[in-house]
Amino acid sequence: MASNKEKMQANYKDAVHEDERFLRDKASMMESHYTKKFLSKYISLDNSVIELGCGTGHYGLFLADKCKSYLGIDISLDNIEMFKTKIAHNSLTNVKAQAGDATNLTSIDDKAYDVVLVLGPMYHLPPEEREMVFEESKRICKENGIIIYAYINKVGAYLTGCFLAPDAYPSKKANEFVLDKGKDDIHPDLFFLTMPEEIERIAKSHGISVLENVGIDFAFNTNIINAMSEEQLDAWMTLSDFMSTSRSCTGVSNHALLICKNSYV
Repeated sequence: MASNKEKMQANYKDAVHEDERFLRDKASMMESHYTKKFLSKYISLDNSVIELGCGTGHYGLFLADKCKSYLGIDISLDNIEMFKTKIAHNSLTNVKAQAGDATNLTSIDDKAYDVVLVLGPMYHLPPEEREMVFEESKRICKENGIIIYAYINKVGAYLTGCFLAPDAYPSKKANEFVLDKGKDDIHPDLFFLTMPEEIERIAKSHGISVLENVGIDFAFNTNIINAMSEEQLDAWMTLSDFMSTSRSCTGVSNHALLICKNSYV
C-alpha cells in the first residue's frame, strides 16, 4: 500500500486541473506528444493494455481504438469518476477504469496483460515502494510483454527550476533534496525523482529487460516555449525529436520513459 496515498488523493482532488494539464499550453503538450509517439510504437490492435496511474483517461481515450482492451487504474477516486464519465460519453466498450493502488494489485491476475503502462506512480512513490510497483507490473505482464515506466529526472526537473525561478535555484536545499535524496524540495513527500541509469538498474534487478530509455519533455523554460511563433516551435520540435532519440540527452528531460520487455529472467 502506498504510504502517501492520502497526499496523492489530495493532490489530485481537482480532477479538472489534472484533465487539462497536458493541453494547457505549448510547453505542457510536449509530455503528451512524445508519450503518445512511443506508445504507438509498442501497442497494437491485438494487445490487452493496463495503465497504472491513468489519471482522468488522457491516454486511455487515445488508446481506445489502438488496442483490443484497456483498463485504467488510479489511486484518485475523483480521477476515476471523471474517466468513467468520459467512457460512457464516448460509448467505449473496450475501455474500463477502476480505483486501485499500483503497489498492491490483488484484483489483477498474473500474466494478464500484453502491455503494462506505469505512467504516474513512479512520480509519487519513494524508492522502496517503487520496488513494489516493479514487482507488481512484472507479475501482471505476460511473458515477453511490454512494460513502460514514466519517471521524473533529477537533473531535468532541477534545470527547469533554475530556468523558471532563477532567484530560488540553484540552492543548497535543492542540492540536498533533489540530487542527494531524490525528493522534490517543495513537496518532499509527494514527488520523487530519479535518473536514467538508476531506474534501469532497478528494472534489471527485477528481471526486466530494457529496450529504450527516452526523454519526452525537453521544455526547460516553459515561458520561452509558450512565447514561440509557430515557425520557432516547429524548429524546436525538430530539436526535441533529435533529443528524444539521443540516449545522451535522456537525463536532462524533465519526464522520461523507460521502455522494457518482461523477459522473466
